[in-house]
Amino acid sequence: MNSTGGKLYVVGVGPGHHDHMTFRAKQVIEESEIIVGYETYVDLVEDLIAGKQVYRYAMTQEVDRANQAIEFAESGKVVSLVSSGDPGIYGMIGLIYEILAEKGWSKESGIYVECVPGVSSLNSCAALVGSPLMTDFAVVSMSDLLVPWDMIVKRVEAAALGDFVTVIYNPASKKRVHQLKDTRDIFMRFRKPETPVAIVKGAFRESQEVVVTTLDKMLDHQDKLGMITTVIVGNSATFNYKGMMINPRGYSSKYKLVKEAASAGR
Repeated sequence: MNSTGGKLYVVGVGPGHHDHMTFRAKQVIEESEIIVGYETYVDLVEDLIAGKQVYRYAMTQEVDRANQAIEFAESGKVVSLVSSGDPGIYGMIGLIYEILAEKGWSKESGIYVECVPGVSSLNSCAALVGSPLMTDFAVVSMSDLLVPWDMIVKRVEAAALGDFVTVIYNPASKKRVHQLKDTRDIFMRFRKPETPVAIVKGAFRESQEVVVTTLDKMLDHQDKLGMITTVIVGNSATFNYKGMMINPRGYSSKYKLVKEAASAGR
């Protein structure tokens, strides 16, 4: 049994607009006494945290904010560690559990920890460009801050070879300029140049920009690339229909998709 009464909610607030935040996310933020998070993510819930203790951090201070959130919960506080998207997809819940494991935390007797899932970029961006994720897909981050670039290359090659629709997180930053080009070159070895590609910046935010292009022309849109951009590369079956990426599920091989009109006079 939790002896301190402390609770730690690791909350995904989705793409940013409250319409896409889960009821549970709003509920635990309201319950919390303390809010901890990267300053940009805290700003997304500014109107929900009036009167609470708020601790904002810079982007590269993940370990500091994770430890502070845990320490507050261990002292008996109810804490929400907030992030955009889903905390279980390139998010903070992994680091929280790593730290707790090193501390010898017990689910039965330690602080209460709950991961509150949210809409990730792969969901929100796919919703804006059609139906690109109808079959098996892979997700790869271009950030080599924590993962060596040669390992990322192996994962990209595996996704390309396996004909997976591929979602690319963190495609570029001010310091990372070659990664997406190298990735495009890998896909060009396995996919046709006209393979549909979606580039979505700031999904469901005021800064939202959406481009549906092709694999050979994806680098023509450098101004759209950045840390809040997600790229979706289609597979060999993906097609572009009036600016939308459509990835067939396979129904056409078993069913007639369009019913014939009833005969006149019946």
